[in-house]
Amino acid sequence: MELTLWTYEGPPHVGAMRIATSMEGVHYVLHAPQGDTYADLLFTMIERRGLRPPVTYTTFQARDLGGDTAELVQRSIRQAVERFQPEALLVGESCTAELIQDQPGALAAGMNLGVPMVNLELPAYSKKENWGAAETFYQLVRTLLKPQLPAPGTPKPSPSRWREEGRRPRVNLLGPSLLGFRCRDDVLEITRLLAEHGIDVAVVAPLGARPADLERIPTADANVCLYPEVAGPVCSWLERSFGTPVVRTVPIGIGATAAFLRELHGVLDLALPAELQELEGQPSEAERRSRLPWYSKSVDSTYLTGKRVFIFADATHAIAAARIASKELGFQVVGLGSYSREQAREVRAAAAELGLEALITDDYLVVEKAMAEAAAELVLGTQMERHSAKRLGLPCAVISAPLHVQDVPARYSPQMGWEGANVIFDSWVHPLMMGLEEHLIGMFRHDFEFVDGHRSHLGDGAPAAASGADNEAPTATAPTQVPVPASVATAAPAPGTTTAGAAVREALESLWTADGEAELAKIPFFVRGKVRKNTEAFARERGLERIDAEALYDAKAHFSR
Repeated sequence: MELTLWTYEGPPHVGAMRIATSMEGVHYVLHAPQGDTYADLLFTMIERRGLRPPVTYTTFQARDLGGDTAELVQRSIRQAVERFQPEALLVGESCTAELIQDQPGALAAGMNLGVPMVNLELPAYSKKENWGAAETFYQLVRTLLKPQLPAPGTPKPSPSRWREEGRRPRVNLLGPSLLGFRCRDDVLEITRLLAEHGIDVAVVAPLGARPADLERIPTADANVCLYPEVAGPVCSWLERSFGTPVVRTVPIGIGATAAFLRELHGVLDLALPAELQELEGQPSEAERRSRLPWYSKSVDSTYLTGKRVFIFADATHAIAAARIASKELGFQVVGLGSYSREQAREVRAAAAELGLEALITDDYLVVEKAMAEAAAELVLGTQMERHSAKRLGLPCAVISAPLHVQDVPARYSPQMGWEGANVIFDSWVHPLMMGLEEHLIGMFRHDFEFVDGHRSHLGDGAPAAASGADNEAPTATAPTQVPVPASVATAAPAPGTTTAGAAVREALESLWTADGEAELAKIPFFVRGKVRKNTEAFARERGLERIDAEALYDAKAHFSR
């Protein structure tokens, strides 16, 4: 074990709490000391729920260790069943209780409780929260479906049996849970998306499901593994035991949403609609629903092309973010990693495609160091990376758990599907555009537009600038005389010109070298003229004979101070 200020995942019993709290009719008896009840706050504060998690703690104390703590466990289990009347019971222990080896699940198994009971043996010192959630969900589904297991040799059901039964195809959405990233809205978006293609949703689990709903899982024609961190093991087991095919493409981003729909249509033997037909070099009609493909090819996105992006999150969102950043937004991914050790192989494969070595760690200080060394211009990560990016002065968008309350919006804000692509477009691009705005304000803050007291576009209706005394009339200030290089000051008027200003203009333009003009051309057109004027003013003030790329950078640094 390590002592740390922050952690990406809690112990595995917190993962079990996520499953119990996500569902209805499930209760969790946790053998734990008083101090381990802190986990309640994760749900009431971050998820802003009005209900406490359905958890009964045995809350043993130091003085109980000298007596029979097994009796305390049995009493707590019996009281929980009598009081809450659960449809299914989970029994486990926290990392502290694991040390005293009371084995609460074994005790509960001999109590004839009259409800399905799952004994959770979660190794607290070798596994973590996401593994605990996946294991709990797997054990619960396996326990409830045990009576329905087909006999050996039973033919696997056909995914297209819906056609023979005269109904619409139906699928299960597996994996969404509380404390996941935008799971509630993802379920709504994917349900709506599937309905547009004539596909029904049979069961969503664990989020919002009851034990009876889990018993209906085999009635679906396919399982959609929305969040592999939670649903990966149970989807694999259902595929082996019931022959139910699994759709594993996670629909985050434009390309992945289209690929998800194509995979699903193939699995269910559905005819692929024309709007999903792939067009050579062009997005399909369905993909044009999002504004992300249009923006990626627009003039306004030029400033963002090639931006250096560092990504660290859970495996699902990290892989999706890397794909969107590199293939859909034209960013350069300079770092990719995850704290999800169970999906490390998939993250390493995604990093290898980008010519990178994946960073697999749960040490936020290692991540922060890698972030700084990558010289990133945008960070996509968890709430931990948001704090690190703030220290490094980098824009950041949160794309994954662990998260804080501001990342659980009351508004509709999915990450999956077409609308999810729009949300990602806003969430990622806005920090960069705000960074551009702050950069420009710093660069041009000495121009008259940014000087305190400058006249507003409202004209005489603008408030007067504050003066030293209320009744003191403002005094006119003579314009600053800026020295002009000899080559400019002595330039004679060009033939055909009628003003000395035109001659000065031509002389200034002649100062620009080829590399200076090339760097100037990279600046967005809507501020290029102002950058030119500022740089030329800087050159006059310094008496420069040439304006090359280095002079442009010096001018930028000068006006940014």
